Order: sequence, then structure tokens, then C-alpha cells
Amino acid sequence: MNAMTEPLLFKQGDREMVSFATHPSRYQHWTLTVDGDVARLKLDINEDGGIKPGYKLKLNSYDLGVDIELHDAINRVRFEHPQVKVVVFESGKEKIWCSGANIYMLGLSTHAWKVNFCKFTNETRNGLEDSSRNDGLKSLAAVTGACAGGGYELALACDRIVMIDDRASTVSLPEVPLLGVLPGTGGLTRVTDKRKVRRDLADIFCTTSEGVRADRARDWKLIDGHAKPQQFAQLVAAEVEALRKQSNRSGTQGIELTPLAPRIEDGGYYYATVSAEIDRATRIATITVSAPRAAIESKPEAIEAAGANWWPLQLARELDDLILNLRTNELEIGTWVIKTRGDAHHVMQADAVLEQHKDHWLVRETTGALRRTLARLDVTSRSLIALVDAGSCFAGTFFELALACDRIYMLDLPDSPDAAPSLQLNAANFGRYPEVNALTRLQTRFCEDEQTIAQLQALQDSPLRADQALALGLVTLTPDDIDWDDEIRIMLEERASLSPDALTGMEASLRFPGKETMETRVFGRLSAWQNWIFIRPNAVGEEGALKLFGTGKKAKFDWKRI
Repeated sequence: MNAMTEPLLFKQGDREMVSFATHPSRYQHWTLTVDGDVARLKLDINEDGGIKPGYKLKLNSYDLGVDIELHDAINRVRFEHPQVKVVVFESGKEKIWCSGANIYMLGLSTHAWKVNFCKFTNETRNGLEDSSRNDGLKSLAAVTGACAGGGYELALACDRIVMIDDRASTVSLPEVPLLGVLPGTGGLTRVTDKRKVRRDLADIFCTTSEGVRADRARDWKLIDGHAKPQQFAQLVAAEVEALRKQSNRSGTQGIELTPLAPRIEDGGYYYATVSAEIDRATRIATITVSAPRAAIESKPEAIEAAGANWWPLQLARELDDLILNLRTNELEIGTWVIKTRGDAHHVMQADAVLEQHKDHWLVRETTGALRRTLARLDVTSRSLIALVDAGSCFAGTFFELALACDRIYMLDLPDSPDAAPSLQLNAANFGRYPEVNALTRLQTRFCEDEQTIAQLQALQDSPLRADQALALGLVTLTPDDIDWDDEIRIMLEERASLSPDALTGMEASLRFPGKETMETRVFGRLSAWQNWIFIRPNAVGEEGALKLFGTGKKAKFDWKRI
């Protein structure tokens, strides 16, 4: 599939599928311009450019297609424009910055479409914050006009928010009073956890549909600054200069993010470094991640010359695209079995290169792409099972794939130790890829037990057989070769027999034990509260707020508190 020519919505046989690949030449809604170390992303949504028919994207409201473009544009800034230190988000329409998710799109969409749309939207915003925190890419929302719902949530994801004080521009989160749902892509959580807005003021803000103007918004910490129209450009310039000084991005010449070229068939998705084979009868996807076939480029000039084909970056992009494809297009495939294949030495060598050149701009951005892709796997609403079997190479970064899973099964070959699979830890497992809870996956697995983590750090680079891995708590069970096939089959059959709803709630609860972060709270609300609210009659019933929005009719609520 060619991102420069193919539509975002396409047919695969009788199935309608979404592609997450696009290119600036195809953008309908965003304009990306770069001037020195400042990029500007201007939102000027094409009303007739919805990803699906049946609604118009009025008032700079967005749907999944708009956010696919945004996701692509931010990645272009990361890799094609490494000199950029600040991204300024602007509106191309008068009096409207962004009115959030299109209400009519939500009213027409299936429950699964709404929730997957909210999750992808949220991950894009999380990624913007991740790039600021780890890679020095700063962002500014320059708000001119009404900024509501998901539009304000985009502004909240930026490092700074400034608003024109024209007595008409406002910020708002009107989902509760207008739609009977929640600010589903992080609005509630960012207002309190990030902006530090007081609880009672946040209560007023989130139940006031008309929004808050500049002076009060500044007093309540909803924005960082405001200026009259004639001084607004000067305020934006001052904010850009302040953010520029905070950035440590140092790249000069970027690389082109060439289109991915997956082969998509009814039976699977096939990329150069990853594949997923679909068994529709058992509702299982078997994902295989392949090690590099030889040692990867290790000198900075060779890494840059390889560009998008440099194996770690190619892996990050392909695995991310695969996860998005499976999550959106394969709703009934509830179990993902993750395998690895290849030479563990090549994985370890690739990790060593990432560590050696971690301050090089392309290596740092590639590490960021891997970090965000693994985080996307962590919050995916599927049962994740890792199989460490013959031919596996779960080492370093690849072992992070296993640690993201709900269970890890490892084949034990007591009679053939030389042929038995092994695990290997390295620096990648001790801080390179923190989860959204700000912990490593090993810290999460062992509930921040420092003694256990120290013991594992001492075992870096040592191949660990099944009995050792089990004793250390690194795997769940270790069937031998006699029992392996039956145990795996029975386990997968049992998993497939359980309620998908119950599993989604259970997995989301178990994956992030211990302390909360803004991100875990966002995803907890999305997987539980928003999932529940989106299917209640008060929101989506025939007389629910979401269904009746814009008709002039008043919603009829079931007044019971449950």
C-alpha cells in the first residue's frame, strides 16, 4: 500500500479497512510549514473530507482521518525536520480554533469505532508530550477562536497555551453538559494532573458548555497567557523564543520517511520485520518479530545513510503500523501471540548501537519511536501472550515485547540444553523504554522490588535458560517439549472462551499495578468509564444526548445513579 496514493479507508475483499499511512501531499486538513527551527501546523479542516460518508466536518471538528494526518505530521517533524525545536499549532479558520471531535460522526459510529478513535487520538497527544519530555520537541497552542472538547485536549497536550483576548475566544470541555459523555482523550485528567486546576474550578469548567474566556482561563490555569489581537503575534513570538531555549534538539539534515509497503491479505499482514498471521476460527493473531539478518549499521554516517531503512527505525514503524491495523481492522481477533525469530546476537548488537549513540539525533528519535510503539502495545485491549520457543530471540528490546504481555510461556528442553531457547537482558530493559506509568516493565512486573531489579541487572548479557528464567520470575510457565503443544493449545482455547469485555477490564487493571500517572489515569478512564458511558442510553440511546445533539430536542435521561 502506497501512502502517497492509497485512501485511508479501503476495501479488502468484503471488508472495509482503515490505513494509517499517509503523506503531506495528501493532507486534506493540516498544513505543515517549517521555517528554520519552528514548524507550524495549521488546522483548516475540509468539511467534505471525512474518512467516512454521512457527516460534514464543520467548525474545524475532526474525525479519525484528521488525527491520522496529525500523527503523520508530527512524525515528519521528528524525522524529516530534526532542526525544529518548537511546533506551533494554529487554526486556518476565523473565530474557530478547533471544536473537537465531530458530534455527528460520533453519533453515527459504532461503539468500537468511537473507543478506538478516542484511544488513537489520545496516544497521538501522549506522543507529543513524550517528545517534549524525552526528545526536546516543544509545542505551543496559539488559540484564536473557540477551542472546545478534543480541540482543547490537543492544546492541553502542548507545553504552553496562549489565547487571543478578543472577548469571543474561549476554551471549554462541554462533553458532559452537551453530549452526556466525558472528555475522552484526556481532558479531565490533563486539567487536574497537568494544569493543576483546582477541583471545584474544574467542576464548573467541565459542566459549563459556553466555555471560559481569556482572563478567567488564565486565572484558573486553563491557559498560560493571553493578549489583545494587536499584541497576540508578539506574545506567540515570545513564547516560541522561551520554548526554543528549553529544546535540546540538534539535528541538521533529516531523513525521508518513505512509505511502508505491507502486504495485506485476508490471512495476515506482512512487513519486512514483522508479520501477523490471522486464524479467524480461533480468533488468534500470531505476531512474529524478526531480528536483523546481520549486524546493523553502527557509525553515525552509516545510520543516517540508511535512513528509514535502518533496522531499528524500520522495526518501530512497521510494528506500530501493524498494531494499529490489528486494533482497528481485526476487532474479533482477541488474542495476540507474540513470537520472535532470528539471531539474538544481532538483537543485542543493535541494542548496543542504540546505547552507544543514544545522543545522536536519529538514534534518539528512533528510540523514541520504539518507546511509543511499546507503550501502544501496553494499552492495547487484546490478550497478549509471549511464546519463547525454539528459534526465539527474546533479548533486550525484544524481551520488552514479552514483558508487555499478560503471560510469558518458555519452552524447557532439559534433555537438549544446547537447543533450548534463552532470554537475555541488557541496558534496554533498565530504563530505555519506560511505560506510561513512568516505570520500566521489569519494575512494573516486580512491583518496584529494588532487590530483584538489582539481581537482574547483575545478569545482563547472560543467556538464561527456562529453569533460570522461571526461578527469577521472568516467565510465567515453562512446559517441556512433551507438554508444550497441549499446554499452549489448552491455554489459548480457555482464553478464547472468556468474555472479551471482562478480559479487557481485567487486563487493563493488571497491567499497571502500583502508583498512577496522568497517562495511566487517562487510559483507565478510557477503558472503563468511557467504555461504559459510551454504551449507556443516556448518551447513545434513541433519546440520548449524543443522538439528539443538533436536533433541538432535549435528551431524556435515566436519572438513576449507578
